[in-house]
Amino acid sequence: MGSSALIDIGLPISLFLIMVGMGMTLTPKDFREVAIAPRGTTYGLVCQILLLPMVAFGVAVAMELSPALAVGLIVVAACPGGTTSNLFVYLGRGDVALSIVLTVLASLITIVSLPAFTGWALQHFHDSAMSIELPVMRTVITLIVIVLLPVAIGMTIRHFKPVLAAKGEKAVGLLGLVVLIAVIVLLLVKLGDEAFELFRKAGVSAIILNVAGIVLGMLGGRLIGLSRDQAFTVAIELGIKNGTLGLMVTLTLLHSEAMSVPSAVYGVLMFAFGFLMIGYARLTGVGRNAQGASE
Repeated sequence: MGSSALIDIGLPISLFLIMVGMGMTLTPKDFREVAIAPRGTTYGLVCQILLLPMVAFGVAVAMELSPALAVGLIVVAACPGGTTSNLFVYLGRGDVALSIVLTVLASLITIVSLPAFTGWALQHFHDSAMSIELPVMRTVITLIVIVLLPVAIGMTIRHFKPVLAAKGEKAVGLLGLVVLIAVIVLLLVKLGDEAFELFRKAGVSAIILNVAGIVLGMLGGRLIGLSRDQAFTVAIELGIKNGTLGLMVTLTLLHSEAMSVPSAVYGVLMFAFGFLMIGYARLTGVGRNAQGASE
């Protein structure tokens, strides 16, 4: 009960504060650059909305997953990146403005695309009579309150109090790291003995899906001409999913605990991959700060 309260209440509050801190690192110029050169946004959205669900379908067929696990894997693949992906991009010194734009746009498009892919998966693997409908207003309000509002507050602080913003940025980096470690511990505590069984059922397929997203972002992004920090950002957006949305769809809308397994497993594994990506980014100098220093 305590763990649930910390995740359900403490995490959103922490993310709000972290997003304020991220806003302190941004200026309107960063978002103008994303708009003027939208290749990263376009590629990220195509991968997020279309390619990754198709990869999940291929994995489900190749591994001969049960119908419930196959549908669940496609559901989590079709989910957008959550606000946690913005935090990973920030800690890895990626393109935070691009990350925020991808999170917001993918979340809005998902209102249509996620039910469409879920319906298709149900028809192919499970039960064509089932259908889902995502709560549009709740999604929009969540995006405004957890992403857009705190970022705007942070950008305002930077504009009027640049010295305070510089100090706040360092504190947010430490807070972000602490929050991520706490989330992993709490998720494992919450799963308890159930963790092994969940990983046994869907661990391999979740790992393949996560690695596929990272490869699409890093290698695919570089092949189409994205900078290293943009490719890293797209990889994080594809790898760090809104697992909570996947659980809501499978448990609340589809009423299937079996279908929720891939979202639960992916929700734990993605943090491990996220930390590996942050380590890679720091060691190899990915990110605008490192690039600026080298120039």
